[in-house]
Amino acid sequence: MESALFLKALVIGLSIAAPVGPIGLLCIQRTLAHGRTIGFMSGLGAALADACYGAIGALGVSAVIASMVAARVPLALGGAAFLAWMGVQLLRAPVATQARSAQDATTPLKAMLSVFLLTLANPMTILSFIAVFATVATGHVGGASAATAMVLGVFLGSALWWLGLSTMVSMVRHKLSARAMQSINRLSGVILVGFAVYQLSTLLVS
Repeated sequence: MESALFLKALVIGLSIAAPVGPIGLLCIQRTLAHGRTIGFMSGLGAALADACYGAIGALGVSAVIASMVAARVPLALGGAAFLAWMGVQLLRAPVATQARSAQDATTPLKAMLSVFLLTLANPMTILSFIAVFATVATGHVGGASAATAMVLGVFLGSALWWLGLSTMVSMVRHKLSARAMQSINRLSGVILVGFAVYQLSTLLVS
């Protein structure tokens, strides 16, 4: 029973991580700028956040769910501000000849924590997990073992996606010129700021 739940959750983790959004863009940009380890650790931060929300959805912690839904607006504002800040940082990133100092300032832990917080600040993530886990858990016996299998499945599915993505992107990293890298940084910065503006716009119309 738990193995079936684990496989379903694994697919959920992959499907939630796969769509290209601000997290995927950050993983790609960081892999190109700093290498596979930093790119993968960035994605791992998202996988950990997915696991946290997956645990809430699997366990059905109503008090936590209610508080997260109630905090949707401040979470969205914080996430938008974080996205905008990272976008501006990329727009102001040093040229490739100075990339070594920027790389030294970027550690795997910092990369993971920044994306972990950014993913947690997305209120749509928990709403998606609540809906998906309610469907997946239907017909299965509840309990700690089932919840554990679901959370581990989500985490590993998401982590596998980020490992594959960072590995593929790292293969072309050294083939890019300094000018191409600077253009990628600027384009990534513009897109991240665009994501921030879009997130704010959804608050105004909701």
